[in-house]
Amino acid sequence: MRAAMRPLPLLALAATLAAASPALAEAPKVVASIKPVHSLVAAVMEGVAEPALIVRGAASPHTYAMKPSDAKALAAADLVFWIGPELEGFLDKPVTANARKATSVTLLEAPGVTLLDAREGGAWEAHDHGHEHKHDHKHAHEDEHGHDEVNTHIWLSPANARAMVAAIAEALSAKDPANAAAYTANAERTARSIDALDAELKAALAPVAGKPFVVFHDAYQYFEAQYGLNGVGAITVNPERRPSAKRLSEIRAKIGGLGAACVFAEPQFEPALVNTIVEGTPAKKGVLDPEGADLKDGPGLYPALMRNIAASLKDCLGS
Repeated sequence: MRAAMRPLPLLALAATLAAASPALAEAPKVVASIKPVHSLVAAVMEGVAEPALIVRGAASPHTYAMKPSDAKALAAADLVFWIGPELEGFLDKPVTANARKATSVTLLEAPGVTLLDAREGGAWEAHDHGHEHKHDHKHAHEDEHGHDEVNTHIWLSPANARAMVAAIAEALSAKDPANAAAYTANAERTARSIDALDAELKAALAPVAGKPFVVFHDAYQYFEAQYGLNGVGAITVNPERRPSAKRLSEIRAKIGGLGAACVFAEPQFEPALVNTIVEGTPAKKGVLDPEGADLKDGPGLYPALMRNIAASLKDCLGS
């Protein structure tokens, strides 16, 4: 008889623990668009719950097509974090149509985020590099140039990443006050780790600052500005479209004229174009990944992503 009664206290204890720890049961359902955003959101939510990710694996937001599972995740979401329609155009309508009960947080508009203008043409002029405007002036800039001319790869600036983390924590705390203290503590810890990462990368990249290189598309401007790097051109303006023969010719001339040391491909796009550009020039080939295609999802992805970019640049430019 006693043996039959023993499980009851354990059941009662489990019920008591569940009641005393409502975070996992009551945490909001959160969806993040791309891997770098997901990583920062996961860092802020660590110990509370895990966000869902839409663009998984090596997929690119430039070419992504929504799946039924994505629509289902959006329909269940309480919060959706994304850069904005300028980057994740595939999400523009679904955020409204599917995520009807969710709060949408457009991180391109987060307070404290500094925006850089997208550079035009296959070969950038020196005066274009570093032209920037603050978020507060963004709407005036839209009237003059159009919002789609903003460079959307904002997470490649550590300062922007810290601002994104603050906005993520604020939105989560507003939606889930019971776990606000955890979100705040996680955000503060993440900001400190980003500061340390920034200092580490500055030291690592100092020896290659100023050396000219060409990228596949203009994704790295924030990274270049932060670390004094010298990107001189991009193979394509729009990674969804194959560049013309004229653009390829312009980039080859830029490599020769400025002595570009390296031309960088990206894992999500056709590497043959880089071979075409480099052929017959002294430039070397490398690979840069702005989104962490081969990295494991989660809080550790963002620092790994930044370190990988720095290592690729240093290995190619420094050798």
